[in-house]
Amino acid sequence: MTVAVVLFTSDLRLHDHPPLRAALAAADEVVPLFVRDPGVHEAGFDAPNRNAFLADCLADLDASLRRRGGRLVVRSGPVAQEVDAVAAECGAAEVHMAAGVTGYAQRREEQLRDHLGERGVALRVHDAVITAVAPARVTPADSDHYAVFSPYFRRWSGERLRDTRPAPRTVRVPDTVTGEPLPSRDTLSGISPCLPAGGEKTGREWFSRWTRTGLSTYEERHDDLAGDATSRLSPYLHFGALSPVELVQRARAHGGPGAEAFVRQLCWRDFHHQVLSARPEASVRDYRTRHDRWRSENEASEDIAAWREGRTGYPVVDAGMRQLRHEGWMHNRARLLVASFLTKTLYVDWRIGARYFLDLLVDGDIVNNQLNWQWVAGTGTDTRPHRVLNPVLQGKRYDPNGTYVRRWVPELHDVDDRYVHEPWRLPEDRRARLDYPEPLIDLADGLARFKHARGRD
Repeated sequence: MTVAVVLFTSDLRLHDHPPLRAALAAADEVVPLFVRDPGVHEAGFDAPNRNAFLADCLADLDASLRRRGGRLVVRSGPVAQEVDAVAAECGAAEVHMAAGVTGYAQRREEQLRDHLGERGVALRVHDAVITAVAPARVTPADSDHYAVFSPYFRRWSGERLRDTRPAPRTVRVPDTVTGEPLPSRDTLSGISPCLPAGGEKTGREWFSRWTRTGLSTYEERHDDLAGDATSRLSPYLHFGALSPVELVQRARAHGGPGAEAFVRQLCWRDFHHQVLSARPEASVRDYRTRHDRWRSENEASEDIAAWREGRTGYPVVDAGMRQLRHEGWMHNRARLLVASFLTKTLYVDWRIGARYFLDLLVDGDIVNNQLNWQWVAGTGTDTRPHRVLNPVLQGKRYDPNGTYVRRWVPELHDVDDRYVHEPWRLPEDRRARLDYPEPLIDLADGLARFKHARGRD
């Protein structure tokens, strides 16, 4: 009886799962394995919201496997050691897994290859599982990656995607391999009150429903703060509960401007993966435009605290930060606004904002979180690194009636539309009755400081 191991990482699904399919084709029995890695905790990346969503995903994956005669084996410990131990227990000849792109994922793969190779166990790493197109598949003639999105998008759009596969009907798991109990969100604390449920089943249902109701209007409505018309699929993509290949193909089959705009956003995700795959140090260091004059945590502690708490005095910024705490998620346009305000108006190091996002975001990952922050901060791939998003103008444009602001900043519930993004312009007697702070900084002063500092670098 031949056995193979499938190591699940950021691909917690059964539909369109090449490593699992390959393992089932290569062996009579398969061990579906997830390892709870202490390195994630030591690095500070196991935030409560993501732990809760992960627990949902693992429970859903285990339930799906059990309906097919199998089960999920969960272990805790250093990944390479635990995978090696499981392979030895069941006599596996191969271990299959999806390719990752972060420096941590690359080191994990090297350690696995070394440990397994000592006993003659083959490590099979599969591309285009976590992304729609493998990071190294689309490269320019003179570099190992694209540094600008538009030419990447043109090349990426012409790539033929692999065929998607349904979930397997049967998964046979050897009885001899044991695991520990599945984690549960019920044992966790510090979870955002309105955190969504995780898992492949929920993600697939959500995508099918949104395809019918929201995809066709996505192009014109995805920046509408009050309308909340984004797909909200990012947590399911982050944990691999949904296949990006399947999402691209289903959107293209649907057709229309909304589907095209949605596919473009999926391409942005792949773009960031290919950047970080080639430049893993960009998770902690400026990618392109080096900048050393940011205000530090000590220099800007009060401003940073006000930003985190949603008490900056700029309503659309505060609304976004309060949504983040309540849902563990934030509207995509709001993410741009709060990041621009921190880095370019308050002039605070982007790494401080990126770290706080990772503490709360259910979809927070090193690839998209860090590189999106760098894009906004002007140190990353943005071709206009000096652009500054004005929160007042942006609020009026994307939340013209103040509905989003009032939803998250109830202090402004009764403020007229014309003042809701500029409450400091209210008559003095009405301002005095508001339990809402004055702006941390005048926007003109923040812009002048940003331009001055940029000129010195």
